[in-house]
Amino acid sequence: MLLINTIKVVVISLSILMIDFCFAGTVIEIKAQPSQGFEFPFLLKIPDDSVNQSVKYLVVETNNSGMASDDFEVHYQKAKNAIIGNAIGPWIAEKLQFPILIPIFPRPETIWETYTHALDRDTLLIGSGNLKRLDLQLLAMIEQAKIELNKHAVNIESKVILTGFSASGSLANRFSMLHPSSLQLVVAGGVNGILMLPLEKIDEEKLDYPIGINDFKQIVGKPFDKSAWVSLPQFLFMGKNDTNDAVEYDDAYSDSERKTIHSVLGHQMQPERWIKCQDIYIKSNVNVVFHTYKSIGHETNLKIHNDILNFVKQNI
Repeated sequence: MLLINTIKVVVISLSILMIDFCFAGTVIEIKAQPSQGFEFPFLLKIPDDSVNQSVKYLVVETNNSGMASDDFEVHYQKAKNAIIGNAIGPWIAEKLQFPILIPIFPRPETIWETYTHALDRDTLLIGSGNLKRLDLQLLAMIEQAKIELNKHAVNIESKVILTGFSASGSLANRFSMLHPSSLQLVVAGGVNGILMLPLEKIDEEKLDYPIGINDFKQIVGKPFDKSAWVSLPQFLFMGKNDTNDAVEYDDAYSDSERKTIHSVLGHQMQPERWIKCQDIYIKSNVNVVFHTYKSIGHETNLKIHNDILNFVKQNI
């Protein structure tokens, strides 16, 4: 007999939609609540056995549509598919029966150089409108998710698990430096051989966000909390055969950023830049585990997921 999954949508209120996908958990959509600090909706998956475990961690993985589009429905559908898929965050959440939050941030084509899904410099410098400070909007979503989970009798720790791959991996790496005290641990993969560095400069080359922290306080509004960040458990990885180099694309980096990266870290993504970034993290005493997986490109596999799962178990 062929079983076909069905989707049933029931309107619960003006702020929440219930979406039953016939899988091990229930997804609710929390509508945008500007008064609470977030201008876009987010999806929250609640595992079926929520009441069977006293305390859980909320997993957070930001959406990565893989394209720019002015049609918000494109980003909504990508996020909806992701939360029940096998990306890192949803997979870990499923294995540990933790709730997971995925925001539905747009990536507008009309401002294609603003790579919102990677939290690039253009994004963080937005001074007004609904795209302003997506990092703070994500923090507000997390707080609202805690309220919703409490309504479902799900007790969670105050700090969250942040995961990501490719653009969302870059966002996870950058977000970890912006708000380390909000995180229990961070997992980021497929990061184009480059990490945000805890340095203001290399030699005489200033490292502005998102390359480094030279203008951190100026654009973030607070100083870089290095002590909190270096103690944060991090799992950072690349596939050895990964050739996806975002540094070469104008939506990810400007000409001046590209020039700086080439100057201080090198033109070659792997192994040159990737190894230099690792060396800088290690010399900075960051609580990090690095992996470069052989025979893997810009992707993950079961071994990588299991390694991440073990890392998560060791750090919660």
